[in-house]
Amino acid sequence: MDPRAKRWFAAATTLAGDWPLARVLTDKRRSRRRISVVIPARNEQATIGEVVSRIRHDVVEAVPLVDELVVMDSLSVDDTARRARAAGARVYSVAEVAPEFGVQAGKGEALWKSMFVTTGDVVVFIDADLTEWGTHFVTGLVGPLLADDHVRLVKGYYDRLTDDLPGSTVAAGATAPAPPLEPQGGRVTELVARPLLALHWPQLAAVVQPLAGEWAIRRELFESLSVPIGYGVEFATLLDTVSQHGLEALAQVDLGRRAHRHQSVHDLGVMATEILAVAARRRETTVPEPVELAQYSREDDGWRTRPVPVRERPPIRDAARERPA
Repeated sequence: MDPRAKRWFAAATTLAGDWPLARVLTDKRRSRRRISVVIPARNEQATIGEVVSRIRHDVVEAVPLVDELVVMDSLSVDDTARRARAAGARVYSVAEVAPEFGVQAGKGEALWKSMFVTTGDVVVFIDADLTEWGTHFVTGLVGPLLADDHVRLVKGYYDRLTDDLPGSTVAAGATAPAPPLEPQGGRVTELVARPLLALHWPQLAAVVQPLAGEWAIRRELFESLSVPIGYGVEFATLLDTVSQHGLEALAQVDLGRRAHRHQSVHDLGVMATEILAVAARRRETTVPEPVELAQYSREDDGWRTRPVPVRERPPIRDAARERPA
């Protein structure tokens, strides 16, 4: 591993337990910073209510850590928005926020538009499909940002509860064992994102899960960055933060265990293409737009073509100047 990555890992990696609630509250009062939690969601009615209610109970009502709890509804067609609102979140549709910029379906789009409806100095992003997790995700992610003015971006990592690993298949009629714990970041992370870092950004090889959906960032930094509208947002933010501010601006926190809904291999193919497009742009390689991904399945014509969202939104600070008065 690159020596810079090893030094960074030793200096910038902490455990969620290193950031107990009392300490984080003290640092918040000292820094006088507001904290927003943003949950991007698309058709997550099964889990969104629990995610919102636990955050609201533990770090909004029980203690005054989080100032804003916002769900960005990314064009859901199920009961996501109603359940999130009933659980106590402020809910916005991406179609209703800053409509003069149009609307795209994508995670990055939801995060970008959240900047128009939140005010926190520190913004924490939490995925909506979590099934095993804890509100220590929030305290762990904001802790380094409140304690150290040099830190601008904090990435979470965790052991993933997953059933898609070799050896995890259960024979018909057998009792299913507990899903294995693996300190890995999923198929796109391990097969695309981390190899890209090893090849082209080796100083970031010690970032355990560069695509983790749980992360925190200073508003002023996020508003200065170009934002891919899809799943490339985490990878782009990581690369651009270090490019502009150096490794000292980055920290990561071990959040323990995490489980969430898994995506199909075809969906992961689209995600992988988005990550490759982000990497190509950062290496000053032309990326065609639009991009279509041919995927082979047993359909009448033998394959289907999937659009890949590779467009990027401009920095919020630039877009805000273009908004009509």
